[in-house]
Amino acid sequence: MKMKKIFLGLTTVLAGTVLLAGCGNQSTSGDSGSDDGKTKITFWAAPNPTQLRYWQEMATEFEAQNDEITVEVTQMKESPSSEATIQSAIASNTAPTLSENVNRSFAAQLAASEAILPLNQQNGFDSIVESRHMNQTIESWKFSDDSQYVLPVYSNPILFGWRIDLLEELGFSEVPKTYSELLEVVEKVQETDKALWAKRDLSDPTAWMRWFDFFPLYNAASEGGSFVENEKFSVDEAAMTNVFELMSQLADANVLRTGEATDPFENGDSIMTDLGPWTFPNWDEKYPELTFGENYTVTTPVVPDALADVEEVSTYADAKGIVMYAQATEEEQAAAMAFLEFVYSDDEHDMKLLEMTSLIPARDDAKENEIFAAYFEENPAMKVYAENVPFAVPAMDNEKFNEIQQAFGEQAWVPVIRGEKDAKTATADAKSAVEGALQ
Repeated sequence: MKMKKIFLGLTTVLAGTVLLAGCGNQSTSGDSGSDDGKTKITFWAAPNPTQLRYWQEMATEFEAQNDEITVEVTQMKESPSSEATIQSAIASNTAPTLSENVNRSFAAQLAASEAILPLNQQNGFDSIVESRHMNQTIESWKFSDDSQYVLPVYSNPILFGWRIDLLEELGFSEVPKTYSELLEVVEKVQETDKALWAKRDLSDPTAWMRWFDFFPLYNAASEGGSFVENEKFSVDEAAMTNVFELMSQLADANVLRTGEATDPFENGDSIMTDLGPWTFPNWDEKYPELTFGENYTVTTPVVPDALADVEEVSTYADAKGIVMYAQATEEEQAAAMAFLEFVYSDDEHDMKLLEMTSLIPARDDAKENEIFAAYFEENPAMKVYAENVPFAVPAMDNEKFNEIQQAFGEQAWVPVIRGEKDAKTATADAKSAVEGALQ
């Protein structure tokens, strides 16, 4: 889910916390057993009550079938951030066996310090991928060293909401798919008092905000191309320039609003907005008049005209998963994999995850799997998200992601949004900013 709090203290934490390289296979308690002779593993759930309850239920079910393993589930602290909690635990040799709530970028930091283990080297990993039908989804999670350090739990593609009632008032019967079609809408929007995209965060250089504006558009324009790979700026320069050119045109047309506004999309003041599936439970309570297919819809990002016929459009994945910490003993590692195999061997467990948390399970087949059919019949907007999971690209696997995205926002993205740089200049400055952050 979109958790703004997570990165507020990250820079300070990274400067002040020492990660222990080569933590070794040490148990946090000195052994891998409990007083009753069972192997005990610890699991930190995300700081979200629904996710905590889900994992507690999974542990109870698992223990009922595995009397030699105990799974202790607790909720990780989120103050000052969940990342800080994890880093502190690693430094004090009190890390859990497993934790969720780790994205690919933060995992890159942990992997660089040898604080987590490559899961693809654990017995049972391949069977988990097969039984959960996530071969395509997990491919984009592979790290530059060909390891898989994170087992994705959920993947929320960042899609775009459109007020189809307002589009119809402007004379459009279909949602724009290409840049040219979007610019046609812009011409009509300019004749009104509405915005195309009203979002204060567009002009904020804070690193994580780029996951919800630049990266969805870039992933779509580059067909899922990389941004940073193998410690190098590997961007699809033409795709990035296309995105800058589009945003420059929108800025020049004065259809972007970056000032304070209260729910502009929901209130009909903005034609489109970026959307994650965590939005809908709030709408059910606060804006019950918003009805999928009647006054709004959800689609993939717009693409350059040359990609008009592409059916599988990529976007950014707001996604997190499970990592295994290097402090775990071999017995704990084996027990942890047994627990994960149990959880992901039964599709009903992912159905429970979806119902309890409104998080989209990171699997390829949610659209076709009959287990989810009734849920998506009742929640058609969520089905659109499930359909796009295989084409959603997670965060970059680079330990300097925060510095990279901060520099990119300051030197390239925000100046374009403010009309201070053209696309060509922004492209050159983006290259300098990212390569500088990588040094």
